[in-house]
Amino acid sequence: MAEEVAKLTLGDKTLDIPVIIGSEGERGLDIKALRAETGLITLDNGFVNTGSCTSAITFLNGEKGILRYRGYPIEQIAEKSSFMETSYLLNNGKLPNNAEYEEFYKKVSSYRELPEGVLNIIKQFPNDAHPMGVVGAATSSLSAFYQSYLNAPLTSDQREEAICQLLAQVKTIAAAFYRQTQGKAPIASNPELGYTKDFLNMMFGEEKEISDEVANALDVLFILHADHEQNCSASTVRVIGSSQANVFASIAGGIDALWGQLHGGANQRVLEMLEEIDKAGGDYKKFISKAKDKEDPFRLMGFGHRVYKNFDPRATIIKQQCDIILNKLNVTDPLLDIARGLEEEARSDEYFVKRNLYPNVDFYSGIIYKALGIPTNMFTVLFVIGRMPGWLAQWKEMREDVTAKIARPRQIYVGERERNYVSLKDRK
Repeated sequence: MAEEVAKLTLGDKTLDIPVIIGSEGERGLDIKALRAETGLITLDNGFVNTGSCTSAITFLNGEKGILRYRGYPIEQIAEKSSFMETSYLLNNGKLPNNAEYEEFYKKVSSYRELPEGVLNIIKQFPNDAHPMGVVGAATSSLSAFYQSYLNAPLTSDQREEAICQLLAQVKTIAAAFYRQTQGKAPIASNPELGYTKDFLNMMFGEEKEISDEVANALDVLFILHADHEQNCSASTVRVIGSSQANVFASIAGGIDALWGQLHGGANQRVLEMLEEIDKAGGDYKKFISKAKDKEDPFRLMGFGHRVYKNFDPRATIIKQQCDIILNKLNVTDPLLDIARGLEEEARSDEYFVKRNLYPNVDFYSGIIYKALGIPTNMFTVLFVIGRMPGWLAQWKEMREDVTAKIARPRQIYVGERERNYVSLKDRK
């Protein structure tokens, strides 16, 4: 992969640094010999310019608005694929044939039930507990019930089993706790409904009639969330997995990283913002003005994206699914009216257009979840379900890489220099 060499000159010494070129033309400096040769390290707050690995899973180009899973454009995957097929693709590097797909879904479905001990653990949590804490803890607890996965390294068959198991059991955990918060008994999984419709049925049962259109829209949203390159939570999964911690601990770490409002919790913040506007009288145009005022602390949540500089290809797709759900369910809700008003204003306001502050996937996903009647604090849990295949693919790729090392970043120390200890009685 190294076709060029960069030169670093430090005093009278010159170091040749290989330039690594990816399959899409991305270029990076291979600095693994830097410290040994020069005593220097790089300093990169937040790792925003640091490549922690090579990966064949997802390609993302924020400047051009490109997102591809295993080479397939997200637009094609969202239109033609399903969440289960996408899960297979991410974890196996290719699209399955009919027999492979049926076998994969059958294996996923075989893990739809939780050990009784995990259900008992879930029951111990108070009903007002944040669901992300419960899902993370329950996922971590699986390591106590499937101890054969604790021995590293796993065989390829064990990795495949772990992937199928977590894809199935995370939705069972999520639905079980939701039902508990509603004072209702869990609903058994019915794989014949398909993965996403089954999940909605496990949540709502006969209380809501789940149409194929609505289930498909949520399936598309899961696809759009399935992987997003080396984001905070995917990197967390890789870092934990690099120590050869078990798969449940690695994925639980990803869940906890996703919880933050700068990551997966952003869609929850969107709804909290809409509620704030509603309590203030519902005048969204007033809040548009507040967002443009640099002196005002108010921030418009769900607009723009740190990675996508011009547009988020996922937002275009999910907006279509959002419209389908709102039209199909014919929901009347002042928060949804405010959301539509904000969207229309931002798309036509020169301030937002000029700065590429477009509604992003978090904005639309929050609206969809609200329309489906899902509580705000469950929003990030649905993100967990969608992101699970990507985390597992990242974990699998890292564990299969024979060159992978335990993560151990360096630092530049800026604290006190050496000083002598003074006993307590002599201190002034």
